[in-house]
Amino acid sequence: MLWIGQVAVVTLPEEIDVTNAYMVQEELLSVMNQGAALLIADASKTNFCDSAGVSALVRVFRQASSSASVMRMVVSAPAVLRVLSITGVDRLVDIFPSVAASLAGVVEPDQAQPDSTTATADTDGGA
Repeated sequence: MLWIGQVAVVTLPEEIDVTNAYMVQEELLSVMNQGAALLIADASKTNFCDSAGVSALVRVFRQASSSASVMRMVVSAPAVLRVLSITGVDRLVDIFPSVAASLAGVVEPDQAQPDSTTATADTDGGA
């Protein structure tokens, strides 16, 4: 984990699944509760994320939103990007290709996100 003022960058594991999603969620929430105004979840090394991982990330995003914090993600693996797209998480959380880009906060035009207050994510598998 790296702190830059009130910005926290947390490196996520190579895989986020039912075996570790709760631990990932708790680590991100703990960092946010330590006063992070901006939480960057660095999933640049993450190559797999299942529904438990997606749900954990959405829970952290919701907590960040309700506490006036901002959550951003760094994602580079096509499989993880696809899961976040299919579930709608990419419409909730700004996703960046690198930590540097997430710190700059500039979303590329093709990655433009709608207003997160109106976007929803499918976290229950469409049920």
